[in-house]
Amino acid sequence: MANDKRPQGNPSPDRWDPDALGQALRGLDYPATRGALISTARDNAADDAIVDALMGIPEQNYRNAAEVSEAVARQLGA
Repeated sequence: MANDKRPQGNPSPDRWDPDALGQALRGLDYPATRGALISTARDNAADDAIVDALMGIPEQNYRNAAEVSEAVARQLGA
């Protein structure tokens, strides 16, 4: 059995799907806080792994989807 310490809900960097993040954030107006990103993802019935990834990014105002994607990639170590 692998000794993977990653929480079950978090996507691994090699399986991260930026398109799924885009779908989770559809309809969001930028700039947006981390809380707004999480709320929108939940409203859009995003996978728990996406919500968990968003919860792990820094609290700040994100100017656009590209900034969010970069923050998630950094958080996942991708």
